[in-house]
Amino acid sequence: MNDKWSRLVVSSIALFLTPLAVQAHHSFAAEFDASKPITLTGKVTKLAWTNPHAHVHVDVAGQAGKVTSWDFELGSPNALIRRGLLKSTLKPGDVITVVGYVAKDGSDNANARSITLSDGRKVFAGSSIESETGK
Repeated sequence: MNDKWSRLVVSSIALFLTPLAVQAHHSFAAEFDASKPITLTGKVTKLAWTNPHAHVHVDVAGQAGKVTSWDFELGSPNALIRRGLLKSTLKPGDVITVVGYVAKDGSDNANARSITLSDGRKVFAGSSIESETGK
């Protein structure tokens, strides 16, 4: 009886948490504005190699010298690896140029479409607009 009760509790918790995990993954259009492309160059400060989206944090110097920390959402680590962007590709201190789309809420967040590395190589950043629009 105790084993059956344990399985019931675990199953109930899993069923409760499943909708929360689904809600955590958002559509591109819900958060980013495809009509507002952005291109920024700056120094990598951090790479978060996480699911469902990796993130690269970049410090960008403005015209007055003020530094703004941007958080660029990338594709999933698996999709990035398949396209040639490895966790070891981006290191803190690297200067990169990111092309993407700004967040609708006006924050310093964007969805990255491509990244040009300091050696001039251009890599796919896994923008979720690709899967939604087929572009």
